[in-house]
Amino acid sequence: MSEELQLIVEDAEEAMKKAISHLETELTKIRAGKASPSMLDGINVDYYGSPTPIAQVANITVLDVRTISIQPWEKNMLAPIERSIMQANIGITPQNDGNQIRLFLPPLTEERRKELFKKANGEGEHSKVAIRNIRRDAIEGIKKLQKDGLSEDESKDGEGNVQQLTDRYIVLVDKHLAAKEKEMMTV
Repeated sequence: MSEELQLIVEDAEEAMKKAISHLETELTKIRAGKASPSMLDGINVDYYGSPTPIAQVANITVLDVRTISIQPWEKNMLAPIERSIMQANIGITPQNDGNQIRLFLPPLTEERRKELFKKANGEGEHSKVAIRNIRRDAIEGIKKLQKDGLSEDESKDGEGNVQQLTDRYIVLVDKHLAAKEKEMMTV
């Protein structure tokens, strides 16, 4: 296999890995009935005029399966953290006792589980589309190489390799979605 062809295949695989890691990140943000500090990722609090992640201004711990405790390092951060959580609209009302904020996760209803699973499936579909777009771009690159003198056999081999990569990463997306569904369905 020529160097240029090898490079196209390696770039495609690297891009597909990024699509999978993005899917993993997005799936951790979807609540599955269990308390997790990662639920607060992406929620910023106004810390002396600059938006700062909650994890950088407070200690976040999971007390039990359905409770998250947020202990700010400075008492005056209680109200801004509470306000940020309310604005983030994650479906949980923070309970402020003057020292810490507690988030009590309600048990998921069947309707809410289906809603969350649709969201997870949507993220999975976005990843599959991204992977297929990467495949398309790689195959276009291979065809361009073929016009520039790459043999037809090498071109077909390269396209076959890209297709195998695509199939492998699509299966990986399905495995992640199945694991997330299993996690959501456990009560």
